[in-house]
Amino acid sequence: MASIHPTALVDPQARLAEGVSVGPYTVIGPNVEIGEGTTIGAHAVIEGHTTIGRDNRIFQFASLGADPQDKKYAGEPTRLVIGNGNTIREFTTFNTGTVQDKGVTQIGDDNWIMAYVHVAHDCVIGSHNVIANSVQFAGHVTVGDFTLIGGISGIHQFVRIGDFAMLGFQTRLSQDLPPFVVAAGNPAEAQNVHQEGPRRRGYSPERLSLLKQMYKLLYRKGLTLAASVDEITALKATPEAQVDGALGDIDKMLAFLADAQRGIVR
Repeated sequence: MASIHPTALVDPQARLAEGVSVGPYTVIGPNVEIGEGTTIGAHAVIEGHTTIGRDNRIFQFASLGADPQDKKYAGEPTRLVIGNGNTIREFTTFNTGTVQDKGVTQIGDDNWIMAYVHVAHDCVIGSHNVIANSVQFAGHVTVGDFTLIGGISGIHQFVRIGDFAMLGFQTRLSQDLPPFVVAAGNPAEAQNVHQEGPRRRGYSPERLSLLKQMYKLLYRKGLTLAASVDEITALKATPEAQVDGALGDIDKMLAFLADAQRGIVR
């Protein structure tokens, strides 16, 4: 059975799995589903059409599943979907999607999301990300996996952030940030290649060297984006690209650049 504090208000239609713990004065609405082992602190509000997976830690005063902050929203049954094993800290606000986009805001697995983070409508946040205090995601933002996003940063609507990208403290990001790139500033500018995160995930020296080469072709050679894409494609024939996973890194970068509708950070 779920463990529900006597002061919590849980709608009878809400579906709480085995081992869910609900703290004092928390409010859970009728269209909420929460997976096994998830714990919810005091004074949280979980509403809307919200699905939360297993083994999440949701701290006090979180607001999950509220209506999107979009004037076009007219009460449609859009959704918020949260995966497994996430840590969601105090005063976070995650809104549901809109029918103008996919209709769902989505959070993956094993994310560490610190206090006061706002995830607006129709965002897609991947897995294994660290998102520091007071980061603000506007609507329709897409974030990959294994990113590090510094505190008090603002991300413009429709921006994409690639896998293993890193955003510095107090950064304003209004263009796409490619995989494996560190950016900072107001507005954001590329600073370096992000190697420490991949190294911790077991990347070999050859793969790390390849990441550095891709970064140089994008940011240090003075090439146009089209020319950079051609040079990065040519890296597939190099010895570094033949190690396990390296070709996938190149393909990841090329796929991201091919879809750079807002342009990339320069």
